[in-house]
Amino acid sequence: MSLLFLDFDGVLHPEHCHESKHFCCLEVFEQAVRQAPDIELVVTSTWRLKNSLEQLRKRFSIDVAARIAGVTPRFADLKDVPATLVGYEREAECHAWRWSHNVPHLPWLAVDDRFWLYRPFCPSLFLVDGSTGLNPELGAQLIARLRKTL
Repeated sequence: MSLLFLDFDGVLHPEHCHESKHFCCLEVFEQAVRQAPDIELVVTSTWRLKNSLEQLRKRFSIDVAARIAGVTPRFADLKDVPATLVGYEREAECHAWRWSHNVPHLPWLAVDDRFWLYRPFCPSLFLVDGSTGLNPELGAQLIARLRKTL
């Protein structure tokens, strides 16, 4: 088993797009993760702060929704953040989720458009251009990365 930490804005749709375009890249994402059936998904998006886990799952196809294991904790609620992760909020949240679920040993990948939320050169970050979201070209790259990394 492996973990994929998922952001929404800038990944599943372009950053700051009109509401009518929300989740326009979802099909590309779902096609990619279906190529790696052993991956569990964890939501890192700020959408987790205003929506329940069930509301988040309803955005996805049934088969993909069933693989969403949870959401990361809020950085402000974390205790004992390792010094190496201070200043890298989303990576710290991923780290905290892995430790709280007793899976720090599992391979993981974060799909995000905000590199500054992770340590420089973080090997577990798959960076998406937030102005486009996960387009088909990036979707193909994500499939390759999932096969190689996880």
